Amino acid sequence: MKINRLMTLQLIAGLIASVGFTSCSNTNNGLTSSATGWKINDKKGGFQYNSNFSQQTPQGMVSIEGGTFTMGRIQDDIMADWNNNPKQQYVQSFYMDEAEATNLMYNEYLYWLKSVFPPSNEIYAEIYRSALPDSTVWRSSAGYNETLISSYLRHPAYANYPVVGVTWLQANDYAKWRTDRVNELTLERAGYLKKDAKILEAYGDAHFSTETYLTNPEAVYGGNSDIVRRGVKGKAKEGEKNIYATLEYGLFTAEFRLPTEAEWEYAAIGMVSDREYNNYKGRKIYPWEKSNKKSNKNRAGSSMTQFANFKQGRGDYGGIAGWSTDNADITNAVKSYPPNNFGLYDMAGNVAEWVADVYDPNIDNVSDDFNFFKGNVYYKNQIGSDGRTQIVTDQSVAFDTLSTGKLRVRNLPGQVAQVMYDNGAEKQQATEENETDFMAAAPKKEDKRATLFDSKSRVIKGGSWKDRAYWLDPATRRFYPEDQATDYIGFRLVMTKVGQKEAKRKTKN
Repeated sequence: MKINRLMTLQLIAGLIASVGFTSCSNTNNGLTSSATGWKINDKKGGFQYNSNFSQQTPQGMVSIEGGTFTMGRIQDDIMADWNNNPKQQYVQSFYMDEAEATNLMYNEYLYWLKSVFPPSNEIYAEIYRSALPDSTVWRSSAGYNETLISSYLRHPAYANYPVVGVTWLQANDYAKWRTDRVNELTLERAGYLKKDAKILEAYGDAHFSTETYLTNPEAVYGGNSDIVRRGVKGKAKEGEKNIYATLEYGLFTAEFRLPTEAEWEYAAIGMVSDREYNNYKGRKIYPWEKSNKKSNKNRAGSSMTQFANFKQGRGDYGGIAGWSTDNADITNAVKSYPPNNFGLYDMAGNVAEWVADVYDPNIDNVSDDFNFFKGNVYYKNQIGSDGRTQIVTDQSVAFDTLSTGKLRVRNLPGQVAQVMYDNGAEKQQATEENETDFMAAAPKKEDKRATLFDSKSRVIKGGSWKDRAYWLDPATRRFYPEDQATDYIGFRLVMTKVGQKEAKRKTKN
């Protein structure tokens, strides 16, 4: 009996020792691979990995737990658009800006562009100009708004108002810039970049780009090794292997981007903590329904309920003096009205918002019900004749001419040059190369039907200060050309949540 107990204890001890050798501990130091038994994050070198990574909610954003919902029109389609029939969809968890991008935020972007790519330099002149919002969107042939043209974007009185006059293309450029600036600050704090180089030493193609750093870190900041440091946490000691930060370190944030239409609509409905069947099916029209009502007092002392900034009726943008209905006539400062159940402000009213999707009135016919998105276009890094990824320089910067006649820079100097990736076209080309002359494909008939939208028409969601209440329903959808702007369209950004869908909730015993 004693012998059996002794053998059992020895067997258990052996199993514990075996598990301890092949499993991973919770600390980076002493981490051991469960596949090879090799040490991970060894100070002497080897594979480096952040096993304790936990994605944090980005600055100015809120966490949106993903789930299933009914996307599309549930209420009567009084406009008879029939462009968004109800369909069950699922979206993954993501982060979303709690409010729309403001004039202050966009001016920070313009200041960076002007500092790094000064318009006085002929090479850079169009870079800054291509990012400027169109302030003339306020101009009217039968109204006087000239003061807004000169003051809305720049004047401190409008600093926290949503930026308008920005095209879909400009919003995407801003998103890419924001991604780079956040990652740049993170690497600086971790010791991989020289402190304050982003302010004091960035100029032209000598600045930080996330894609450039991940592809060829030695090319960041023009290859200045005094700024771009190597070594563990940027502090290489004698005998240590010099390395740059990689994705495995968990330092790089996911990219900022425009939300898909499904993400935006899901977030606008705000189905959190309110799981009633009708709301689950999409019947919650406005974000202030149920628990988000807020009462204020007008100057006369009477109760006044302010829900959102929208047009009450013809010639009525905010009530009469002393009896204001939404305390605004044009746009209003963000966060002026109650948030929805996700904590998002102005998902109805103030300004309509760009989303990533290409407009298509027949989206109910598509079969994809997971992270639905219409308009996938993929890009890949451009590879030179030497087999290396090409970095845009002052001499190779290129511009596209838009339908408005304005120029738009394809990639900023210092960024990775990219080309469109079309797998279908490549397969077709390979097929055609193997075909004989008599097997040439028959010519296609031209489609001469005229439509108001095309592949460059982007979806806009939500009502604005200029719209009637009908457009405040999250299910409504319209479109606008991607290279044009108005005085009622703004934007906010999202970021995909990586890893676990949602953090574990604390439960009471």
